[in-house]
Amino acid sequence: MTAARIDTPLGPLWLRGTDAAITHAWLPGDRAVDWGDEPGALPEARAQVAAYFDGTRDAFDLPLAPEGSPFQRRVWDALRAIPKGETRSYGDVARGLGDPGAARAVGAANGANPIPLLIPCHRVVAADGGLGGFSGSLATKEALLRHEGTWPRQGRLI
Repeated sequence: MTAARIDTPLGPLWLRGTDAAITHAWLPGDRAVDWGDEPGALPEARAQVAAYFDGTRDAFDLPLAPEGSPFQRRVWDALRAIPKGETRSYGDVARGLGDPGAARAVGAANGANPIPLLIPCHRVVAADGGLGGFSGSLATKEALLRHEGTWPRQGRLI
């Protein structure tokens, strides 16, 4: 495993992975973590995260290898299809998976996402227009949505 610390406008973001793929990410506001920063590690990920935060990149094109159940991986694939500047409700994602009754399960998979930001779980919000949950801090989720121009949704702050 290799690790990279990337300074962002929200604070440090840590990525961990192998030469083949990113396996984990920790956003600012998550529980404390310090995986270190190996010089030269994950150079393409560093470049893409910097471009995302400076507004010149809308999507990440990095090999990802999240570990999870088949259902979780289906949800995470669906999240990667949500474009920057758009949000979906947990129910929207469940319906897109062909299982309209699975909104809570989608929420659980969202919360278990091991690679937040790169798998954009922050783009999933509550059906009533509120932020919903987030594996990191709600302040981080709100800041990411504001950065992408999708918050406040329907004029609501929270």
